[in-house]
Amino acid sequence: MPTPVLTAIRLYPVKSMAGDAPGEADVEPWGLAGDRRWMAVRPDGRFLTQRQLPRLALVSARLVPGGGVRITGPGAGTLEVPVPDPVERGTVRVTLFRDGTEAVPAGPEADAWLTDCLGTPARLVHMDDPAVRRPVDPHYARPGDRVSFADGFPLLLTARSSLDALNSLVAEGDHAAEGPLPMARFRPNVVVGGTAPWAEDGWRRVRLGEVAFRVAKPCGRCVVTTTDQRTGVRGREPLHTLGRHRRRDAGVVFGQNLVPEHTGVLRVGDPVEILE
Repeated sequence: MPTPVLTAIRLYPVKSMAGDAPGEADVEPWGLAGDRRWMAVRPDGRFLTQRQLPRLALVSARLVPGGGVRITGPGAGTLEVPVPDPVERGTVRVTLFRDGTEAVPAGPEADAWLTDCLGTPARLVHMDDPAVRRPVDPHYARPGDRVSFADGFPLLLTARSSLDALNSLVAEGDHAAEGPLPMARFRPNVVVGGTAPWAEDGWRRVRLGEVAFRVAKPCGRCVVTTTDQRTGVRGREPLHTLGRHRRRDAGVVFGQNLVPEHTGVLRVGDPVEILE
């Protein structure tokens, strides 16, 4: 078995939009620097994702210097949004699953652009201070653990060999024509190569390059994984196959949620060490 390595880094500045694949990224206590610090919400503050709006997959977001974002959508052109000032704009209450927190509204220009692009009333908000805004689920966290607008944990890890194994199962199933599925369906932050299929199920602590992480829990998967990230079209896979082969207490699972033990820098090509 070859030495495990970090083969890809994925950064999603706006939750549920298409992101970027940098060669390196800073790890902050709440995730990769710039990852999911922005989010689309309904006018009432309820979060919007590809669960409700598959079209979000077709909108791309890229970080710009200073923490702002450049968003591009089909038929909507491109808009650059600077980081809003919480003193100037104040905060609004937003809800992510059952979590309520404060966020800073990006402003009417961004809201109008997003509403036009998505075809439904929407606002863009920014998490100004992750250190105080949103705690990690206390069942899987330590006091002080924080997370951005990610679903529940600072980072998501997936393994290339496990995707290959899943695609083999898809090829044997009722919806083989939908495979093979790309890793983009699972929207990970870090992808590792050189491991045995599903080896990550047994990990408790792992070091990626210079940064050590606790493995909090397997990642329960939702309808977003059935959405083609290039077209926004939904199918049946991988949930159909995961439901047959990867059903756990957390639901149907693929990948592992991580909490960083300290800050540092990740680089594609970094060695991966299983600590526990």
